Amino acid sequence: MFVRIFWVFIFPAITVCAVILHQPSQPLPSEYHLVKIDKNGETIEAWAGPWSCICDTDTGLLWEVKTDDEGIHDGRWTYSWYQYEEGIENNGDCYFEEERCDTEDLIRNTNQQKLCATQNWRLPDITELRSIILQESKSGRPLIATEYFPKTQRGDYWTRNFDRPLYGIYQYLGTGAGAINFMNAKTITIPYRNAAFVRLVSNHSTACNKDPQ
Repeated sequence: MFVRIFWVFIFPAITVCAVILHQPSQPLPSEYHLVKIDKNGETIEAWAGPWSCICDTDTGLLWEVKTDDEGIHDGRWTYSWYQYEEGIENNGDCYFEEERCDTEDLIRNTNQQKLCATQNWRLPDITELRSIILQESKSGRPLIATEYFPKTQRGDYWTRNFDRPLYGIYQYLGTGAGAINFMNAKTITIPYRNAAFVRLVSNHSTACNKDPQ
């Protein structure tokens, strides 16, 4: 009688408990060095949201995250390259400026907003922007961790590297600025007047909790 009770009731209960106790812990996301930061500069869990910035703990860089709400950080807005009185003003498209947009407009507005409790936003240099490129991704998707960097567009993203010589059909314009395309990971030089995308960066933020590299 006891043997029957054991196999019918006790053994299944022991088995279920063992399975529960030995459930594997939730795996870390593959891009575990990327940390979500909310608009106030606070760290949130990898599966939580909304988030406004990403901290790359490998580099100490804090990155702007794009939206689709037609606000300042909408990923569809484009900008001509203009800084330090160099480049071409107001030759991109956005809704947050009365005139058309340039890179200086986005930098100014983002710093005034204190996005993620940070006020030293700027354009990334080529090396910095290339640091968030993935070696591979699913076919047709950008070479970036889209679960952390949504709304990444098919097109060129400006860098701060300027006064670079132009070649080919743009050679007559003299110089332009460096840009990177996340669809093919290529670094190119394009005219300042071009309307390209932007992802701002900060290398000195309290939100990222790491000394700048």
